[in-house]
Amino acid sequence: MTPDLMRYARIGIWAVPIFAATLFAGTITHQPPPQTDLGGWSAYVTTNEFLFSHLVFSIGGAIFGAIGAVALGIVLIERGSVKLGLWGLSTGVAANVLGSSIFGIAAFAQPAIGRFYLAGHQDLAQNLYYDAAQGVPMDIVAVVFLAAFVASAIVFGVGFARLALMPRWAGIGYAVSAPMFAIIGFALDNWIQSVAAILMTATAVWMVIALRRTHPAAVLEPRPAS
Repeated sequence: MTPDLMRYARIGIWAVPIFAATLFAGTITHQPPPQTDLGGWSAYVTTNEFLFSHLVFSIGGAIFGAIGAVALGIVLIERGSVKLGLWGLSTGVAANVLGSSIFGIAAFAQPAIGRFYLAGHQDLAQNLYYDAAQGVPMDIVAVVFLAAFVASAIVFGVGFARLALMPRWAGIGYAVSAPMFAIIGFALDNWIQSVAAILMTATAVWMVIALRRTHPAAVLEPRPAS
């Protein structure tokens, strides 16, 4: 790889902890369940804070997520972890593209549904929610998004942990944080998501600092399997 490409990749990997930090910022508050409290949900999704969070932390965060996936994948490939670097890059970019479509629905369609409910069209708003914001195609895309997101973080974490001279626990922590966030956190929809996002942010910063401390021309062979 050219020196210029590696220099930009080593800068771009800072997008990984920034992306993780946006996950934390976007999960500080939680919306009421629309299945049982559509009125409270409507009041929540029609606030400026909700729109700002999804535009900046979710959609904007996905930009950093895609950049970080490309940069970290290139760095891992350069360090000798070619297959894991490619798989992490591919699944990471796919996850952020799919995620943006879901976040777009949340940012633009959900507030409209909420305003429709608050205007007095409760029954129609409930049906519209299940059709536009919780339909079967949307659910399928969400499942694929979560699977790609988890796969990317696990692959990147394992790839980093296998590199010689790198802190193995940083990679392990990063790999663990994704299923904790996307599976346990989404199922419970509570503080677990925030804790997982903090873990992802901390381990991502640890990984980036460790990678940048090594000489860019030094290719680190994968750690031998024990």
